[in-house]
Amino acid sequence: MKGKTIHELEVGQSAYVEKTVTEAEVYLYAGITTDVNPAHVNAVVAGEGMFKQRIAHGMLSAGFISAVLGTQLPGMGAIYLGQELKFTKPVFIGDTVRATATVKELKVEKNICILDTVCTNQNGEVVITGTATIMPTKG
Repeated sequence: MKGKTIHELEVGQSAYVEKTVTEAEVYLYAGITTDVNPAHVNAVVAGEGMFKQRIAHGMLSAGFISAVLGTQLPGMGAIYLGQELKFTKPVFIGDTVRATATVKELKVEKNICILDTVCTNQNGEVVITGTATIMPTKG
């Protein structure tokens, strides 16, 4: 399956993925990245912190943006060139995150697509905002 080319994209076009963050995924992410910050993996320490419970790694949730870009918009074959992120709320174990990407700008001559990216939780609260720069697959 091939992703969309620059000529198949339109400003305003959007796609999303949705995923519930599990405890196992937080531990797997900690192991893969070696980010074993107690805020993520130690319930006692996290319970004494500002959120009063463990939180998922911010980059774990940001990874859902990568899933949208690499599988749907623009999709397979796209090259992820850059991402700006702002983490606005924590994601807790058990939260369902919806990552949405919306085409903001097309630079056809350079084969570059700029997308607004946002992650929300199951309550519709924004947990991450950002902008992605992608090179869609060539036609």
